[in-house]
Amino acid sequence: MSEHVDHAPVMPGAEAWSHPGSNRFGALCIHGFTGNPSSMRGVAEAFAAAGYHVELPRLPGHGTAVSDMLDTRWSHWSAEVESAYQRLASRCDKVVVCGLSMGGSLTLWTALEHPEVSGIVCVNPAAQPQAAEMVEMVEGLVAEGTEVFPGIGSDIADQSVKESAYPETPLRPLLSLVKDGVTPMVERYGSCTVPMLLITSRNDHVVDPMQSDQLAAQWGGPVERILLDRSFHVATQDFDKELIFEAAVAFGAKVTAS
Repeated sequence: MSEHVDHAPVMPGAEAWSHPGSNRFGALCIHGFTGNPSSMRGVAEAFAAAGYHVELPRLPGHGTAVSDMLDTRWSHWSAEVESAYQRLASRCDKVVVCGLSMGGSLTLWTALEHPEVSGIVCVNPAAQPQAAEMVEMVEGLVAEGTEVFPGIGSDIADQSVKESAYPETPLRPLLSLVKDGVTPMVERYGSCTVPMLLITSRNDHVVDPMQSDQLAAQWGGPVERILLDRSFHVATQDFDKELIFEAAVAFGAKVTAS
């Protein structure tokens, strides 16, 4: 994997965030595809307020300009998550991982790579392979020279909130998310016994809520579920955000207590 360097400046509010905690627990918070740490900042701050050490990384190519994202792949994002996990594990006894959308995919990946994590919180995770015809369509667009497609960001029911995601979706990175990230993980889900809190919006215009149903059926560990009626995909910035913050911290307290 080649090193990736972002060239554009980081957008205000899209910075990575690290917080020293007062207890021996850590929370790793991971944002989604074309998004940035701002979508998970509320979750991160809720864990910080509960005394946790927190790492909220900015994934390579994100939170700057879409041009920076074009040459990034799953290997870049997972490497950044791994280094954030190691920073956290070096100063904590127990770690919980929490992610939104592709951050949920990376949360699942972290649990598979590190079965010692105490628990994971997945909010509207991208957890299942896309249909073959969808992948073929995107591959066809890329072959014709199309690099970006209209964006998927800011799927939020609360009209007063705007996610600072990219206005475009880079297609090669999207293919990498599906083919290098999600697809190879599915057959490993049953072998993982890490406890999961799975939070799903009933109305999600980015990731089909059925993906959460399938994940819950496939996962090898205990799964608790919360269904959201008022929020769309970016639920961590939507009407149910306070519920998510409270539920994630309460779940963290439970899984780190044992």
